[in-house]
Amino acid sequence: MRKPSQRRSHDEAPRDRSKHGQPPRDPAPARPPRRDARRRTVEEAGGHPSAPMRIAKALARAGLCSRREAEKWIAEGRVRVNGRLLSSPALDVTPRDRIEVDGKALPQAEPPRLWRYHKPRGLVTTHRDPEGRPTVFDNLPPELGRVISVGRLDFNTEGLLLLTNDGALARHMELPATGWLRRYRVRAHGRVAQSSLDRLKEGVEIEGVRYGPVEATLDMEQGANVWLTIGLREGKNREVRKILSTLGLDVNRLIRISFGPFQLLDLAPGTVETVKRRVLAEQLGQKLAAELGLLEEEEQTIKPRFGGRPPRKPRPAGAASRREEPS
Repeated sequence: MRKPSQRRSHDEAPRDRSKHGQPPRDPAPARPPRRDARRRTVEEAGGHPSAPMRIAKALARAGLCSRREAEKWIAEGRVRVNGRLLSSPALDVTPRDRIEVDGKALPQAEPPRLWRYHKPRGLVTTHRDPEGRPTVFDNLPPELGRVISVGRLDFNTEGLLLLTNDGALARHMELPATGWLRRYRVRAHGRVAQSSLDRLKEGVEIEGVRYGPVEATLDMEQGANVWLTIGLREGKNREVRKILSTLGLDVNRLIRISFGPFQLLDLAPGTVETVKRRVLAEQLGQKLAAELGLLEEEEQTIKPRFGGRPPRKPRPAGAASRREEPS
């Protein structure tokens, strides 16, 4: 006999109340999801939600501007919803609402897309730079439309930068909880032993900031420099440079070669290349890909800027391979 304090397991059948002369209970009605839970799902999915969303987010999702810029447009009297001029961004809209900016109807939001971009040195990853330096977004091909970056690369860092037209997708990919490894090739002035690099696996604290585990391998020594391969999952501001400085190394070249499953490979500097929807869906997982409405599409390559050379053609069968040494 089960003690009163013991609970019935989920697999155990419920008691038949009719045997004890008691009427059967009506099944409990299913409780609808909480409003905040529905909204969180919509924001994480970033697709075409049927639930309401803030007007500033709707403008940003349509690729017209950022949310902050949308709020400024509203304050300037440029936005109408169902014919009513807005004076505040505190409004939820749905696909049934008619939204106009400067008298023109809001374009249909595009499905999420992702691009690989080989960022050259000498560009900042921001839409506007207060110092007037050239930006990544000023030098992208105009046919991309408005895009945002997945994380950032600083002014002197080069290599793989992922671009997307969907803010929710970018936030998902940036999160350390997603677990995607960022891998870099690093040239640094100085000398270091592999044993010192191995200790970085335990993480390190610098000026009160805790940095997570770092995978570091000594590849080669070249003159007064060393070449390393570094892998980390957080991507904090200037993280590689700060961590290596604790080992007496001064980074003078930093190249991101991969972000999670996406790699730089032979992508020429200044070149943008579309990631196939099928590949993106496979990496995001079935559930999130379904929420985003990802479909297969043919790969598209956009011509390089900055005078970059096009990607190398595949080697013919049987041709000998030659590994290039880093410069």
